[in-house]
Amino acid sequence: MVTETGPAARVAHIAGPVLAYIGYRLVRVKVSGANGMTIQIMAERPDGTMTVEDCEKASLALSPVFDIDEPVSGAYHLEMSSPGIDRLLVRVSDFARAAGHEVKIEMDVPVERRKRFRGWIEGVIGEGRDARLKLRRIDTSADEDAEAMLNIRDIGEARLVLTDALIRETLRAAKKAGLVSDEDAPSGEPRAEPAMPLRGPGRFAARNAKANPRKINPGASRPR
Repeated sequence: MVTETGPAARVAHIAGPVLAYIGYRLVRVKVSGANGMTIQIMAERPDGTMTVEDCEKASLALSPVFDIDEPVSGAYHLEMSSPGIDRLLVRVSDFARAAGHEVKIEMDVPVERRKRFRGWIEGVIGEGRDARLKLRRIDTSADEDAEAMLNIRDIGEARLVLTDALIRETLRAAKKAGLVSDEDAPSGEPRAEPAMPLRGPGRFAARNAKANPRKINPGASRPR
């Protein structure tokens, strides 16, 4: 449901199909003035995981395409990252998949004069632009209803809250995807580090410094 504007929209228009072709989903694009100009692209596998190697693969696929299509003018740095565990929720499917987890929400359109909500996602009702989020609030005052129904199209930003339950589920997904070995996960619970950073956006796995609009440094640094 997040729609980029300006330079970020141009980057998303180019990056989305390229990432889809190699098996990833575009999560979000941000263009900032950091280091002169920085294009930050968050992406993930369909199962929500994203490794360092995935970031490097995506970066190598995008760099030559950007070199030709030039989504922004001038020199820039390209940074690929995972969304992190406490990730942004940007699609209706993201909210549905996050059912049972705690979320912080900032509304673009106030609901009963309130713009900030926090609670557990109980589910999604409807589809597309008519989808509504059922939220069990934990931020209510004495005279407020604990249950809220929010139009997803009116949400400005929604981010998962880092909890033990969220970490455990992410580790289980990493194990299922083969990113955590069985010997690292005794008693059926993965214990190795997750396949993405604990706090999002993920630590940058690939940084391609573009010295000019037609020359890209293909080197990629590992996360610090």
